[in-house]
Amino acid sequence: MSNTEHERDRDREQPLIEHLIELRTRLLRGLYCVAVVFLALFPFAGEIYGLVAGPLMSQLPAGATMIATEVASPFLVPFKLCIYLALFLSMPYVLYQAWAFIAPGLYASERRFAVPLLVSSIALFYAGAAFAFFIVFPLVFGFFASVVPPEVALMTDINHYLDFVLTMFLAFGLAFEVPIATLLLIWTGLVTAESLARSRPYIIVGAFIVGALLSPPDVLSQTLLSVPIWLLFEAGLYFSRFLPRAAREADEGAHEQPR
Repeated sequence: MSNTEHERDRDREQPLIEHLIELRTRLLRGLYCVAVVFLALFPFAGEIYGLVAGPLMSQLPAGATMIATEVASPFLVPFKLCIYLALFLSMPYVLYQAWAFIAPGLYASERRFAVPLLVSSIALFYAGAAFAFFIVFPLVFGFFASVVPPEVALMTDINHYLDFVLTMFLAFGLAFEVPIATLLLIWTGLVTAESLARSRPYIIVGAFIVGALLSPPDVLSQTLLSVPIWLLFEAGLYFSRFLPRAAREADEGAHEQPR
């Protein structure tokens, strides 16, 4: 192999190595952020768990309390909560690092469209978690507490409660991403707004099926998850009317600016 061929191979390998180094740097920055937030939260792990347990504790009868059925649970459960909360709070920075790695490979018009989409998806996920905590939890726990037989003492294990809370946060956070998913499907041309509008009855049924799968097995929880999914789909369908202009700009940018 000639020296010229060696140089061409080295030139092809160098950008790949540079991209891998940058990816490693971005990942480490995200991990550092999560670690720093975790270290800041952990000294207050007990108080944080008390705040998360507030919606349930406010519905328990007088004198009732939560219990720990495992020896290490009083330490491990708040520890696990702090890890998830650190990841939850660090997500904007982590996603920013992912965006900074991907953005140079996009057209300028794609970046103009993707940035508000990314910011909106983060805000909607947080909104879904807040909706679950402030609206759904008091209603659901109040319902559960009201149907407990008089001869049964309601005492919830702290680990099971945390698993329930995290599952609900994830379910409602993902459910609130429905407008983003709707816009992406229409913007990429996989479906049209008209076809989605015609499929509305099936989507409503699908929303209630998803609500039944992701929420606890009671009608109230399922309805509180299914109805927002449906309404958020309608919101995504409404805002999709502004997409044709963004799509045309993206097509024009593809011809104006080389990758």
